[in-house]
Amino acid sequence: MEKLLEQIKKGTVWAFPGGVHPPQQKTLSNSAQIARLPLPDKLVVPLKQHIGANGKLIVEKGQHVLKGQPLTTPAANWSVPVHAPTSGTITDIAPMPSAHPSALPELSIIIEPDGNDEWCSLNPAINPAKLSHDELVDIIHQAGISGMGGAGFPTYVKADIKQPIEFLIVNAVECEPYITADDVLMREHAKQVVQGIELMQQILNPTLCIVGIEDNKPEAIAAMTQAAEHNANIVIQTVPTVYPSGGEKQLIKLLTNREVPSSGIPADIGILVHNTGTLFAVQQAVYEGKPLIERVITVTGNTIHKPGNVWALLGTEIKHLLDCQGFSPVPQQRVVMGGPMMGFTLPTVRIGVVKTTNCILAPDHKELAEPGPEKSCIRCSACADACPASLLPQQLQWFAKSKEYDKLQEHNLFDCIECGACAYVCPSEIPLVQYYRVAKVEIKEQQAEKIKADRAKERFDARKERLEREQEERQNRHKRKPAAKSDDEKQKVADALARVKNKSDNGGEKSAVAAAIARAKAKKQQGEELEPDNTEVAKERALRKEQARKYKEQKSQTDDSGDTAPVDDKKSAVAAAIARAKAKKAAQAQDEQVKTDDANTAPADDKKSAVAAAIARAKAKKAAQAQDEQVNTDDADTAAPVDDKKAAVAAAIARAKAKKAAKAQDEQTNTDDANTAAPVDDKKTAVAAAIARAKAKKAAKAAEQTDQPNEPNINEKPADNVKSEESQTDSPADNKKAAVAAAIARAKAKKAAKEAQQTQSNEDTEQVTTAEPETPSEISPEQTAAQKKKAAVASAIARAKAKKLQKEGNDQS
Repeated sequence: MEKLLEQIKKGTVWAFPGGVHPPQQKTLSNSAQIARLPLPDKLVVPLKQHIGANGKLIVEKGQHVLKGQPLTTPAANWSVPVHAPTSGTITDIAPMPSAHPSALPELSIIIEPDGNDEWCSLNPAINPAKLSHDELVDIIHQAGISGMGGAGFPTYVKADIKQPIEFLIVNAVECEPYITADDVLMREHAKQVVQGIELMQQILNPTLCIVGIEDNKPEAIAAMTQAAEHNANIVIQTVPTVYPSGGEKQLIKLLTNREVPSSGIPADIGILVHNTGTLFAVQQAVYEGKPLIERVITVTGNTIHKPGNVWALLGTEIKHLLDCQGFSPVPQQRVVMGGPMMGFTLPTVRIGVVKTTNCILAPDHKELAEPGPEKSCIRCSACADACPASLLPQQLQWFAKSKEYDKLQEHNLFDCIECGACAYVCPSEIPLVQYYRVAKVEIKEQQAEKIKADRAKERFDARKERLEREQEERQNRHKRKPAAKSDDEKQKVADALARVKNKSDNGGEKSAVAAAIARAKAKKQQGEELEPDNTEVAKERALRKEQARKYKEQKSQTDDSGDTAPVDDKKSAVAAAIARAKAKKAAQAQDEQVKTDDANTAPADDKKSAVAAAIARAKAKKAAQAQDEQVNTDDADTAAPVDDKKAAVAAAIARAKAKKAAKAQDEQTNTDDANTAAPVDDKKTAVAAAIARAKAKKAAKAAEQTDQPNEPNINEKPADNVKSEESQTDSPADNKKAAVAAAIARAKAKKAAKEAQQTQSNEDTEQVTTAEPETPSEISPEQTAAQKKKAAVASAIARAKAKKLQKEGNDQS
């Protein structure tokens, strides 16, 4: 750092790449002093004259304003106000053409001067050296000062920078041809410029301040050296006359041998650059309290009779400047705002002067000829040699024409300072800078659209999230809240929890779950495999498999009945008999269980006990009968006619077994009744007799149904299926045999019915005889006659039912 400072103080200057040497043409305007012009007829003051946001308008149409009065107030970041250049009346606030190549309308304030040029109240600083950093920055901000050498960057932003600054550079090079505004300003107001430098030193506290001036301005160099000789931290440095040495990055390279990184700013390397005119405006704001309302402008060109520099009020129309300096236009006259290298042609001269306007050039056709038609690039590389930013202008132009914006950014398009050196040396007269400007604008528009789209997406996502949250809140609001528990319920729950806790603390028995977990852990520790107890599940699964196997066998027998050969008749009959025997045995076991339960129970009431026993036996017989009927119904639906002889044999066996079962049941009933401790009356006897007769009739009916050849038993189903095909081929002799067998079956059924009636009569007589000696004192003659009458009626009903059953059997045969 010390070596660099020594080199700078010795006057060492480093070179930058590229650069050109166009004709200077500065002697046309730098020989005369700065002139003051008469007040114009109107002033057009744009609200935006800098980089950043517009200020907030604080005046209205028809209002009278004074010179230096604020017209706007800062409203956002990088926003600076504008002030009235003179006293007068605001005639309109409307969009007017802007100082831009496109001349797009900008909101402007139109002031009609009153001729008095009356100032508003000013507040100059009495002792600027004692002002704080913030106070100085605020004065600069409220004075509306922005960069007056090029881009118009707000000065207060640079003054309030947070990075440490090592070098403060004053750009007094003014390398553009024809422009001499800074040159004459330093000649005439060197003291004020140095005071402005010292104010910036007070704000930024840099190590060294360097004033760079081209060697073609000896008067300005002398004046600045004399004005700054009292301040050892201000160095006046002379630089060679090379265009564009006045560029910010190029001047930094010349004076400090440091390079600003791509897409970076000088503050990133500890350097800050200000223009001469900007520092003069800072001095005026602090020492005199004047806002920025005027500036020095060079008016020159071969069509101007009195070229020179003038103090022009901001908002003064270009036409007024030209007329005051003796403008003699030529056919197809061009008027350029700025210099011949970086300036642009104005679409109209009815445009007001702004803070960044430093020159108005009105050349004739020989001085600044119209460019010829664009020709093809000859790849001479002259543009690349002249570029001070070390870019590839030829490649950038190709990418700009094809609108390959990504490649433009990859090739550092935004490092281009639009100096025009490439276009100046191009032999094909390609307007390279115009391509770059258009591409920059389009890229910025794309970036702005992307930012806008991202913000819209963020708003959409935020709105969607808000709607979902509101919907969820509505749903939760409509949900019923659980009923609050009363104090008693809460106390009960607390007591229960306390009891459980106390039981656990007292070492009581562990729960079954805890014990099971403990056993499982123990087995696991012993290396045993934990197997669940699935015994019941296994039994149920085995039972279902057995039932499925039987059903499958039965179905296969049914499906194969028409295709397979006849099975053995004897085996089928045996199987049927076994099935019927099992059914009867199950019914008998159920009856015995009922009787056993009745015998074990001490009868509190003899009448109730007898009735309950009779009802139980009736239910058992009814269940057996229902089972037999279900079997007969299924057989009738599925079985085919069987051989008559075998059917008769099977029916006879069934009837014999039914009679035997009925007789055994009657004997068991009589035995139960005889063993009953308490005597029964005639009414009970009659009920028992009626039940016995009903059982006998049911047994006879079952026997008759068994005799019918078209209703075989379910247990004979295999035989039926086997004989189904044989019945279709029987001869007339077989039919005759079947008729004889049916007649025999009917006769046997009649005989069984008659025997059943005789058995019932004998049972009634025995029951009455047995009852009489047991209860001689309790039975009256009237009760005996009534019981006899009821028994006779029941017997008649039983005989009628038997005859009816016999008749139905005859009809079926």
